[in-house]
Amino acid sequence: MVWYAWRFLNWVWLKPKKNEKCLRDQGLNGSSYKFLFGDLKEVVNMLREAKSTPINLNNEIVPRVLPFDHKSYTAYGKICFTWMGTTPKVQITDPSMVREVLANNYQFQKPRGGNPLIRTLGAGLTDADGDRWSKHRKIVNPAFHVEKLKHMVPAIYVSCAEMINKWEERLKKERSCEVDVWPYLQTLSSDVISRTAFGSNIEEGKRIFELQRELAVLVIDAIQSLYIPGSRFLPTKKNNRIKKIDREGKAPDMSYVVNGNEYKYGYYLGDGIYPEYATFVKSFSFPADEKRKLFKLAQESAQKDVERAFGVLKQRWHIIKHPARTWDRAKLTTVLTACVNMVLHEVLRLYPPAVGLGRMTHEETKLGDMTLPAGTFLQLQIMLMHHDRDVWGDDVSEFKPERFSEGVSKVTKGQTSYLPFGGGPRICVGLNFALLEAKMALVMILQRFCFHLSPSYSHAPHTIVTLQPQFGAHLILRKL
Repeated sequence: MVWYAWRFLNWVWLKPKKNEKCLRDQGLNGSSYKFLFGDLKEVVNMLREAKSTPINLNNEIVPRVLPFDHKSYTAYGKICFTWMGTTPKVQITDPSMVREVLANNYQFQKPRGGNPLIRTLGAGLTDADGDRWSKHRKIVNPAFHVEKLKHMVPAIYVSCAEMINKWEERLKKERSCEVDVWPYLQTLSSDVISRTAFGSNIEEGKRIFELQRELAVLVIDAIQSLYIPGSRFLPTKKNNRIKKIDREGKAPDMSYVVNGNEYKYGYYLGDGIYPEYATFVKSFSFPADEKRKLFKLAQESAQKDVERAFGVLKQRWHIIKHPARTWDRAKLTTVLTACVNMVLHEVLRLYPPAVGLGRMTHEETKLGDMTLPAGTFLQLQIMLMHHDRDVWGDDVSEFKPERFSEGVSKVTKGQTSYLPFGGGPRICVGLNFALLEAKMALVMILQRFCFHLSPSYSHAPHTIVTLQPQFGAHLILRKL
């Protein structure tokens, strides 16, 4: 009993206070440790208050999305510490330190411990570490090679076309209408991945994505409270639902053979056949030459839509400084592609999908001039860096795609301060896949519609795993 009492006292008080002294002695500022809960209560209360009302229509979204982290950043500086229960959380927005953490992915690994429900959200490549991560990455990388991505164009095109057709149906009887485009864009993303990852079994892919969305809401709600070891085994309504979704929502195992060794992984990409093109065949098994014809026709159709969209962009895009200038086709395509890239870069800067990246020290670790105690949680604050005036200037909150006209490295001065898809060896494996989808969707939408925000739109970005609009994205669509 004395031994257990000592371990408990060390866990809830002695060790946290020792870690706090260690961090303060190195010049770091931060919040004082509070018994057992740390800053958890304040984090939850501030987040609940922030989510209760929308904000004014502007890009200064950090106080709403990360209210507690923003407060700590403002009060204690760019490198500071707060408390996740009994665990110190060091917040890092210094680009050189961020680069060091991301580059040394074997030293700074994904967090372990805490609420085990977190792992139900990502138990694959994103959650793997060390040799297991390296092995999985080697298996998955070929699926996202540029040659594979070319074969995914038909799937992306069909998914975009289906979404656009639904909007056009709503505009048949009226010149304009209000549409909450957020659910459609969610469906588009899951639909594209379902077609590329599940081949002919698209409906199974869609079902899994719906279950994953529900799971994310349940798990985020659970981890925003103090975790009591073993509580996940209690037969509560939420726990039972989480377990059921976790069982049902796993993708079917696929076998991979690498260097003579067979591995199991949850999905495959780039080799599916799509039922929308089944007018050529009566089954999904047909000769390779027919398959090539199929993809060629779909790609040609997609290319025509892109070219028509570029025609619309030529007339309407405000970034092009000389709209009356005569452009040859090759130059126009280059300029407009650059415009699309700049717009996407700026959107991803202001509204990054992941607002932060978490890492953990599993032993005493040197970082810059600091020595971090074992068990320190590191939060790489992506959104705070993307909204840092010292990096981006006084116009940091303005939507200015032209800031990327000379590329990312130029505007960031070579610093690791732009990380919409992470960085280092663990940069998002689906980066090019996601950008390909976004570009095709954007140009196909611009070809057919003009739009503006609806008066009913409420500006309320928040996070459920990724950044998203809390109350939807209501637009007034008008057919071109």
